[in-house]
Amino acid sequence: MTEQPESVGFASERLARIDRHLSSRYVDPGKIAGCLTLVARRGEIVHCSPLGKRDLERDLPMERDTIVRIYSMTKPIASVALMSLYEEGHFALGDPVDRFIPEWKNLRVYESGNHPHFLTRQPTRRMTVRDLLSHQSGLTYRFMERTNVDAAYRKLGIGDRKPGSTLRDMIEGLAEVPLLFDPGSAWSYSVATDVVGYLCEVLSGQPLDVFLKERIFDPLGMEDTGFSVPPDKRHRFAANYARRRDKSLKLEDDPEKSLYCGDVTFFSGGGGLVSTADDYFRFSQMLLNGGVLGDARILGRKTLELMTMNHLPDGKDLSDHAEGAFSETPYNGQGFGLGFSVVQDLVRGQGIGSVGEFAWGGAASTVFWVDPAEELVVVFLTQLMPSQTFDFRAQLKRIIYPAIVD
Repeated sequence: MTEQPESVGFASERLARIDRHLSSRYVDPGKIAGCLTLVARRGEIVHCSPLGKRDLERDLPMERDTIVRIYSMTKPIASVALMSLYEEGHFALGDPVDRFIPEWKNLRVYESGNHPHFLTRQPTRRMTVRDLLSHQSGLTYRFMERTNVDAAYRKLGIGDRKPGSTLRDMIEGLAEVPLLFDPGSAWSYSVATDVVGYLCEVLSGQPLDVFLKERIFDPLGMEDTGFSVPPDKRHRFAANYARRRDKSLKLEDDPEKSLYCGDVTFFSGGGGLVSTADDYFRFSQMLLNGGVLGDARILGRKTLELMTMNHLPDGKDLSDHAEGAFSETPYNGQGFGLGFSVVQDLVRGQGIGSVGEFAWGGAASTVFWVDPAEELVVVFLTQLMPSQTFDFRAQLKRIIYPAIVD
């Protein structure tokens, strides 16, 4: 159900520009198969519009309850889950990670060489839980293809979500590879949030899928969110596409043959979930509400305030502190909290919105952001890889914010 935009201070004719823009620029020309944009303000959904197809091959429409791969939009969920254990006293942000992963006590920092013949040195300090949550750990991603360290990740299969693999396998593999940099000295997007998911398992004593279901999904009524798509919901699962060099769409993951429809054993806190627009809205609205939705209290208000502060040193933004590799957010004007990018400077950044917005995106071009100043939640879902193909977030911001008239 959606409310009239005017009831929460939107001009309906301006908000209607969303669909006109996405249809004429992306869906009709075949740049994306389909998409869905959800806009809510002051707790009321005022725009929820599916466009195009969820599956081109089977000619199935995008619908409000379509299930999509949210990939790295899993990260804020895993981060919130770990911080719920923080509130129970299980750890401090400054605790060394090797307190919970003893195999990591001898992690070293890369200087030169190739796997397995690395020249390494002692880190200037031990990696902390805060480093994991804020991507300052020194870990990397196998797909970066920038350094000999992420080449070692590829060689060893670290982070591969192949059938039968587990988070524990990844932890053991990471123990054999040096860090890219000293913890806390830089920011680099990485498997750190998969390690966050592993810490959830260690501290809770439960598999991550069970822990997330009990701690977040069930209390919030996120009925379609999980690490796999059950048989009775597979007819709602979208196809995932990639962009060819000739700009046509190539089927990347067939929903009827997807690994998400099998027996998932690697519960990736960094990118393993599927979800729907309404489910992710419920999670986002909980964040906007300071950790509560209806009768469900997930986190305390002060914990959310802590998570959405900039945790980069000396007030830096990502352009000052990042290694310069791939990210799901622009660098200029963006700080980073505990699981979210955080807008620090609109002039240096995307130019419209609010300081204090927090957000993230996913590899299939999904996007969400929460703006506490405007009491605004936006969730955008599509299935196009890679996520850097089109800057949907910046385009939607340029349409949505001018539609606010009160």
